[in-house]
Order: sequence, then C-alpha cells, then structure tokens
Amino acid sequence: MQRPDSPFLDQLLRFSLAGAPTVCFQDAGLTYFVNEYWTAGQRQAHSLHEISYRACFKAQLPAFLIERLTAPGDTVYDPFSGRGTTALQAGLMRRRPVANDINPLSAMLVGPRLTPPRLEALRDRLEAIPGEDTPAADEPDLAVFYHPETLRRLRGLRHWLLERDAAGTLDAVDAWIRMVALNRLTGHSPGFFSVYTLPPNQAASIAAQRKINAARDQTPPPRDVARLILKKTKSLLTDGVPPPNLPPLLLTGSATATPALADAAVDLVVTSPPFLDIVDYEGDNWLRCWFAGIAPGSVKIARHRDATAWEGFVRDTFLELARVVRPGGFVCFEVGEVRGGKVLLERNVIAAIAGLPFEVLGVMVNQQEFTKTANCWGVGNNKGGTNTNRIVIARRN
Repeated sequence: MQRPDSPFLDQLLRFSLAGAPTVCFQDAGLTYFVNEYWTAGQRQAHSLHEISYRACFKAQLPAFLIERLTAPGDTVYDPFSGRGTTALQAGLMRRRPVANDINPLSAMLVGPRLTPPRLEALRDRLEAIPGEDTPAADEPDLAVFYHPETLRRLRGLRHWLLERDAAGTLDAVDAWIRMVALNRLTGHSPGFFSVYTLPPNQAASIAAQRKINAARDQTPPPRDVARLILKKTKSLLTDGVPPPNLPPLLLTGSATATPALADAAVDLVVTSPPFLDIVDYEGDNWLRCWFAGIAPGSVKIARHRDATAWEGFVRDTFLELARVVRPGGFVCFEVGEVRGGKVLLERNVIAAIAGLPFEVLGVMVNQQEFTKTANCWGVGNNKGGTNTNRIVIARRN
C-alpha cells in the first residue's frame, strides 16, 4: 500500500502499543488505521476528568490527537462539548480551549475545572450558605431521592446559586460548587447526595425511583452535602490544577452557528456529535436541569432516527467548521460504533463533507476490550454497544 502523504497518518502506521502493529486497509474508498492507540484502563487520565456524563469519550482520545496535531498555544475546539473532555485536556496541555454545546449544563461542567478555586475558599463558602426549608414552586417530588435534611441543604444551595447567577455575582467558588453538586445529585454509593439509584450519568424518573426504593426496601439516608462536595473536590484535585493558559471560550448554542468564534481561529477540532436516536439527553439530565434552573424541554439536543437526517446535520456542522478552522488545520470527528456496527457513520460523514474545503485523510479506529463500565450493563466485547472509537480525520484545504 502506498505510504500516506500526511505525517500524522505516517505516525498512525508506525504506532505500536505493547508491540501490536497498526492494521491498515481500504474499504468503500476509505483508508482505515486500526490499533489500540491508548490504554483501555480505567482512571488513567488527569483526575479533573472524573465527573460523570452520558455518552462521553475518554480523555486519552483528545490527548492523543492534541499531542500530535497541535503545539502549545494553539486553539482546540469541540462544538459538541458535553462534559468538556476535549476542552479540559486542551487546557491541561497548554492549548487554548474552545467549547460549545447546545446544553447550558456543558459550560457549567467544564469552566470551573479549568480554573479551580482554593480549598479554603470553598470550605468557607459552603459554611456560609444556609439551608432552605420551603420548596420552590417548581420543585418536583424529590423526597424519593433525598432525606429531608439533605433536601433542605440542597434547596438552600440551589437558591444561593440561582440568586447569585441572576444578580451577576456568581464567582469561581460558586461555579465550582455548582459543578460538583451537579455531579453528586444522584448515584449508587454513599458518595452521592441521594439514596441508591442509577449511576450518576443518568437520573431516574420519580416513578422509577419509587420502584427502586420499594424493590430495595430503602428510604433516603441523611447525607452531609458540604462534606461530600469537599470530598469530591479533593478527589478531582488529586493530580493538581491546570497550568496557566490562554482564557477559554465557552459557548452555548448550535454548532452550526458560532458567531463568537472568529474565522480561521481554530487549529484542531476534536469532537463527537450526537449519534442517532439512542441517548435520551433530556431524560438523563432532568434533575441536573432542575438544580441549575434550566427547563430541560428548552434544550433542543439533536436527535435523528435515520442516517440520512443525521448526515444533513453533520453537513451543516462542517459548513461552520469550514469557516472557523484555519487552512491546514484538522477536524477529528469521532462517530463511535452504533447499532452493533451495522451502521458505519463514518461513511455518512464522508458524504456530508463532499464539496466542502476538507480533505479526508482516513479513519482512525481505536479498538479495545470493553471496560468495566460497559460490563456492568451486561455488554461484552464485540457483543453490543460501542466497541471502537471511529474517528474521521479531515484536513482543512
């Protein structure tokens, strides 16, 4: 096979982890580079990445690409930021982070982790925030999740944050508290504010939680909200804080229209868009949205039931990327593996790019054994779920 004309693709061909060579082949006009490009081990990334969010990729994915396709000071952009994995990794590697997501929760999750507060300031702030006995008018029946005293503390915390945000006085300490609280609202261990429920990247419905409580014969125990926030903070900061870097740009809106991002401002895009209609973002995040004062129905996450509609959505995204990515810059578009590998979305990405000022270099496939997260759902390797990261690599002409 002819050697690739891209230094990056040559690196993929030469790459070897634990002695395994890269497998390179062509299929349907695409060149594939298949290997295990980063470890499948758990918690191998910086501790600041350890927050839960549905349908997110490992930090090793953007780290691999950022290291090879950018230099310190370059701008790295994720138009579908989610929990902010790409943006945070960019900041950790001294690149300028730019992140966008239509879900306002995204900026709340990534921004504070780029500039964590001092632990002493956090402790003082938590002691100053009072509890609240009276539920807000929009509060759902949260007694299925929380002990009355825990709920009183959460109400007080929510009221404090919403009031400060509305007044424009929400500072870095408040933002950090909100970020941690959003990730401690519910879970399946004593490290969360709630009684035993679904893993923290999914919020059970109230009706579903009633059934869980009945099946387990459980009632919500008291939880020390401030102590749990401090405990999670110490865990997140185990590996230290990000180095000083250029100020991040955090946007909330559609990936197809980002006027705050200048023309040709981006050196590298690393992203994973919403796939086909397989993840219920609104259902998963309803409790986080309540705490943050967001109407979940107002967050119009893209959901497409067929590949043709998804392809049009991808093309609209690349039209905007053609504006913001500099000539010679790269777009790394991760499409995972859906419907048991029967739908190869990289082919739809290629069709969507046709006629736009991008050169498709190939598809990088990171193939690994399943991790324990997938195994806990009863999904074995090569049996179902996402078995590979499939990343379309395109270069801006």
